[in-house]
Amino acid sequence: MRRVHMLAWRDLDDVEAGGSEIHADRIARLWAEAGIEVTMRTSFAAGSPAAASRHRYRVIRRGGRYMVFPRAVLAELAGLHGPRDGLVEIWNGMPFLSPVWARGPRAAWVHQPHTELWDRVLPPGRAAAGRIFERDLAPWLYRSTPVVTLSESVRSQLLRRFRFAPERVHVVPPGIDDRFRPGPEGAESPEPLLVAVGRLTASKQFDRMIRIVARLRERCPARLVVVGAGTEQDRLQQLVAELDADGWCELAGRVGDDALSRLYQQAWALVSASASEGWGMTITEAAACGTPAVVSGIPGHADAVADGETGHLAARDGDFVAALERIISDPAHRMRLGAAARARAARLTWERTAHDTLAVLAGRAQRPDR
Repeated sequence: MRRVHMLAWRDLDDVEAGGSEIHADRIARLWAEAGIEVTMRTSFAAGSPAAASRHRYRVIRRGGRYMVFPRAVLAELAGLHGPRDGLVEIWNGMPFLSPVWARGPRAAWVHQPHTELWDRVLPPGRAAAGRIFERDLAPWLYRSTPVVTLSESVRSQLLRRFRFAPERVHVVPPGIDDRFRPGPEGAESPEPLLVAVGRLTASKQFDRMIRIVARLRERCPARLVVVGAGTEQDRLQQLVAELDADGWCELAGRVGDDALSRLYQQAWALVSASASEGWGMTITEAAACGTPAVVSGIPGHADAVADGETGHLAARDGDFVAALERIISDPAHRMRLGAAARARAARLTWERTAHDTLAVLAGRAQRPDR
């Protein structure tokens, strides 16, 4: 397994890059550092060259959001990416259909089913087609393909909705970068600070989170900082204005790594009302800084947070308010959650993620049915 090709919808330099792209970059980087020749094929990213080197692996960006799929397949068939010993495709709603055309060892990374997300990102007709394709056709094509996902709760979804064979679906949690660590004594904000991090898209439901904090403020003081950029930014700014929330809600946009780490250290809680996640890496990044989380009780989040131990899972807006009020009003409870979150996060490393993910692909190389 000396040469591995990765097919992805977008890469880390894309303006809409999120957790999936961070996950792919960290693994590709560690594989490359271990001596594996990694080529990542993805779509064109505005402002980025068509070909580049990042962290010792090669990135090729050609084709738009939809054309990247046929163009990447044709390039692989023509050998334009060079020889390979293994193929990884990142199934982000729409797969590259590698079982149809690829020979040799391969694996698919499926972070989450997109069943509920199609209607949020596409017109009704295309959304229905995407949903049917993902639910009915693609799983049949991938019935003999090893699948890597991030959490046991998402694995259960894949087995139930896509009817994958249990022995084909492997859980490998994501790691946490070393830069996320507890701050110095007194780093915590003197006033209740809540931090929400992610791409500003409809599925992340930052609008819901802002309204939840507005309700919370009827009971106790709190300030919210939203970190990230995306298509929902203008709508969120409008909501902040409508709620007269400029004094307590900040849309910080993108921030650097050091600034993000400081925000985690200052926060009293990491919050997320996302509708769909494969894991929720911001949760465990904050946990590594000793910060508990209050997040929506969805698959993915249910693994990133040990409910009542490292944070709280919330089903309804009222659950969010009650959990956050307790964290703010009970310092001992907050410290207990933060300490447990930090201890649990210490077990998550990118080295382990990269090793265990490669083991799935290498194991396929040894199977006679490849």
